[in-house]
Amino acid sequence: MKRIITILLLSSILPTLLSGLGLSAQSKQVVELRTVVIDAGHGGHDPGAINGKIYEKNITLSVAKRLGEMIKSHYPEVRVIYTRSDDRFVELYRRAEIANKNNADLFISLHVNSAADRSARGHETFVMGQDKNSDNLEICQLENSVIVLEDDYTSNYQGFDPGNPESYIIFSLLQNAHLEQSLDFATLVQDRADSGPVANNRGVKQANFLVLWKCTMPAVLIEMGFISNSNDMRTLTDKNSQQRIASNIFKAFQAYKKSYDTDIYLPPSGEEEQKPSSAPASSGNGHFGIQIMASSYLLPADAKEFKGWRCRHVKSGRNYKYYVGDYRTRDEALKALPKVRNSFPEAFIIRVDQ
Repeated sequence: MKRIITILLLSSILPTLLSGLGLSAQSKQVVELRTVVIDAGHGGHDPGAINGKIYEKNITLSVAKRLGEMIKSHYPEVRVIYTRSDDRFVELYRRAEIANKNNADLFISLHVNSAADRSARGHETFVMGQDKNSDNLEICQLENSVIVLEDDYTSNYQGFDPGNPESYIIFSLLQNAHLEQSLDFATLVQDRADSGPVANNRGVKQANFLVLWKCTMPAVLIEMGFISNSNDMRTLTDKNSQQRIASNIFKAFQAYKKSYDTDIYLPPSGEEEQKPSSAPASSGNGHFGIQIMASSYLLPADAKEFKGWRCRHVKSGRNYKYYVGDYRTRDEALKALPKVRNSFPEAFIIRVDQ
């Protein structure tokens, strides 16, 4: 009887306690990283970079599988999708298509570098963006050149010529909505890789890789080392070293997911009005929103930076991230995205799970 009375008392005072904290029992929701796509570069009749009988495609596939297994083991709730799980050729545009169709929250493309200068060594991570560095352009042209192995590549890539530097001008016009998140993850990858086994941190860079071009989520391309360098090659082909490389990327994933997954508290339903008012109510399984900006300090609800939009905010680390909308499906959010981008060109879709 005492236990029943205690439960009844708690059930009666809990709503009051939550109300006193400015929260409601239904207001707690969480933004979580639920799906990651791991892309093993090259494959099939595209071997990638070559040194003797060593092919880039085999190294990337081995590391990709090791990384995927680590994520599955530690985060069974996270869906791990491979763009390829065996030695097959997958077009660059289809790799991004796989990520987009599966509503991925993160895209990780694994590659191995090569250079005419045999002394070039080390690891580096790229995000989508314009860079005038001639070395980066050379790497881009090398990785992008595989599209000539595809059928009708001029149509799939809107006339893009991977060997013509002028073709890369179009990328300077692109707005990368996920640059901040991509840079966050890329920085974590490089930091964790400092422990080895590949020496020499070449840093985080921006370049115009076609495989990242149409990804609608944070995306990075990791060059794990130089197959053209004898020391790097020995490391990249060693199974224990591949495990360490995968482990370092996994540690970066852990840190990124911890920052990505955030408990949030939404205002009562009467205060959830936002522009446009036609956005549907969320279902019991959560909803999607459109993130418009982030800041290191909390902005007032009527801040001019919101341009008249009604925003909710998520506290993530030292930053506040602001989003609008309440969409049952990602497709609904995608339909609303162009209108939001009229005000915020770099807006992008996030998932909010209850």
